[in-house]
Amino acid sequence: MSDQIANQDVEKTEGDGRGVNESYTARPERAAASLSSAGIDARAVAEVAAQAAYDKNGDDIQVLDLTELSDVCDYFVIATGSNTRLVDSIVDEIEEQVAKKCDEHPFSIEGRDERSWILMDYGSVVVHVFTPEAHDYYRLEKLWGDAPVLDLVLD
Repeated sequence: MSDQIANQDVEKTEGDGRGVNESYTARPERAAASLSSAGIDARAVAEVAAQAAYDKNGDDIQVLDLTELSDVCDYFVIATGSNTRLVDSIVDEIEEQVAKKCDEHPFSIEGRDERSWILMDYGSVVVHVFTPEAHDYYRLEKLWGDAPVLDLVLD
């Protein structure tokens, strides 16, 4: 089954709305990892990640429920750190707390070098931590405007 997921055609849409068919080969280990993540409690991971971002003084924290909108993941966690040092600190705290409380580890973490947008891929949950400038530029919550936002009490 992972071979079916690893070798697939996808349609990529560019900013002007034109579709571009593009064939790619995903990393087989990533496809297998996605399959093994099916048993995790995705909502719990998302909530722990949001709380960890809050604990490290993250701003604009939102959890988008993508369960009805995406086949890629179930939740986006979006947070902003006031500077690159705080973005790094938030990401470290999320990684530590999700491992401690949910026994889950990210399959990959992207953007550590640039530090303006760090993405943590937990399979069913994708965490995005931005600097204010990157958050204002990308505004993922606007792109996924149809997604319900979880009503979380962060303390």
